Amino acid sequence: MQHFKSHLHDEAGTAALGAALSRAIAPGMAIYLHGDLGAGKTALTRALLHAAGHTGNVKSPTYTLSEPYSVKMDGRDVNVIHFDLYRMGSPEEFLDAGFREDFNGDNVCIVEWPEKADPVLPPPDLHVFLSVAGEGRDVELQASSALGLSCLQRLKFAPNL
Repeated sequence: MQHFKSHLHDEAGTAALGAALSRAIAPGMAIYLHGDLGAGKTALTRALLHAAGHTGNVKSPTYTLSEPYSVKMDGRDVNVIHFDLYRMGSPEEFLDAGFREDFNGDNVCIVEWPEKADPVLPPPDLHVFLSVAGEGRDVELQASSALGLSCLQRLKFAPNL
């Protein structure tokens, strides 16, 4: 499966997808979240982090640009770094902040507003497209690497019907 599409009827559907993704992702992944303001990018990330074992608050790093979280994946400590590049003025800010070094085989990087760092952002393994649709959201996941494809093959998610 190279892509997955679904309709999430409500916030619980978004949370369920985040939990399913937490069980399918692997260290080294870069996940790019696409969608308008309010489409559910941070809600999906929050659900993923909580399902991965983070017990504290998960806030959008709108002003700090990145926020690291330590979780366990398969018994291994892994940093999940949540980026929100909405307020970034230029791709050079991404480089100046040293964020490229976070994209390695050990961390999981989740990036909101990745287009703000084009063309200096490393390529993603998985694109997640979210859009508001009535009371819920439409979501599409697209693998763009072998790691992303492996993630989608491990994904066990039945949309809320």
